[in-house]
Amino acid sequence: MKLLKWFYPGLNVKRWLILTALGAFLSISGTSLLVGSLLPLSRNLLLEWGGRFFGPLSSPPGAVALFVLGASAIVIGLVRAFRSIVFTLAPEDGGRLVDVLYTRRYLNRGPRVVVVGGGTGLSVLLRGIKKYTSNITAIVSVADDGGSSGRLRDDLGILPPGDIRNCLVALADKESLMEQLLQYRFTVGELAGHSLGNLLIAAMNDLAGGFHPAIRGMSRVLAVRGQVLPSTLENISLGAEYSDGSVVFGESNIPKYGRRIRKIFLEPAQCFPLPEALQAIAEADAIVLGPGSLYTSIIPNLMVTGFSDEIARSGAVKMYVCNIMTQLGETDGYTASAHVKAILSHAGKVVDFIVVNRGGIPKVLRDRYSKEGAIPVTADAKEIERMGFKAVLEPLLAPGDVVRHDHDRLARLILKLVLKNRK
Repeated sequence: MKLLKWFYPGLNVKRWLILTALGAFLSISGTSLLVGSLLPLSRNLLLEWGGRFFGPLSSPPGAVALFVLGASAIVIGLVRAFRSIVFTLAPEDGGRLVDVLYTRRYLNRGPRVVVVGGGTGLSVLLRGIKKYTSNITAIVSVADDGGSSGRLRDDLGILPPGDIRNCLVALADKESLMEQLLQYRFTVGELAGHSLGNLLIAAMNDLAGGFHPAIRGMSRVLAVRGQVLPSTLENISLGAEYSDGSVVFGESNIPKYGRRIRKIFLEPAQCFPLPEALQAIAEADAIVLGPGSLYTSIIPNLMVTGFSDEIARSGAVKMYVCNIMTQLGETDGYTASAHVKAILSHAGKVVDFIVVNRGGIPKVLRDRYSKEGAIPVTADAKEIERMGFKAVLEPLLAPGDVVRHDHDRLARLILKLVLKNRK
């Protein structure tokens, strides 16, 4: 029955398949007549048979003509049928079919990369990595309690969808179109402040019967390259202890306290990662922490029970991508080595390479960020090396009016480290 579907009306394929079949018949007949005319044992039988069907074409010149005619019909039929199929399968947005084949075949053979973090920094990296591989696992913090995510968390009791949404958009095939839709934020009424993507994930949470199935459903809708996973499915809260001994709860409150952070912790302390996340880490060729907020996006993932131990056991190329600028209320005055010391004190040695930007930052950007309490992170490579890590200093600043990593440069650097150091 499946074979008969090729002959359904309106496919614009039947005529070319029939022409191909007719060409094959003519080519075989011409070849048989030509062979029969050269082999005495079969000459009489084949010529008699050919005379009945082809008349004067059963002669050697006629047999050659039949073969050429049949071969031409085969070529025309196959080419036109192929064009009809390609035209039907070609992307509706004007993209080329070769891009689809490249994505589905070539990128599927790319290295297995696990990216850990949250916030905009993680989505920036994913936009670059997806150009080189489809074997991507983004493991995202779910400690967010501010903005639209916090409101949905309080109202509906679901995990915060904001960072998950950003990663889904970054990994979507039709990124620009879907980003406009899913990142759309209502400005009036009861929905003011909510993004459409957050609401869709909340709706999918009810339809699919859980947060993780909801993410899988959204991933299928968006044709996501790879997978996006929450670091845990438990309703966690992030807490911070400061240098003066005080304790503050809530991710959105931590940067506001204005003291140096001594350590962070999760409530409840016993929260477990998804089995899929642990499996992705065990099979990874590369594990990348960051870029992103050190204490509120990256380290919270490492505090999930058993998570950092699994990373430490992995034979993957493991690296931390340090932020380009310090972050007010979290990493004020931090050098690159200070970022590494914070990871070391919370999770142990879970990385080997420390990627730091070494390019200059335009003065106009430095002045603007300094007014917000942020300065460029000093790339103190010698201190990093003294601590037992390998410092990788590269110019990674993206052009534009904001300070962020260039996703193409960063992705190429990560792939270079993987290919050079993979065990």
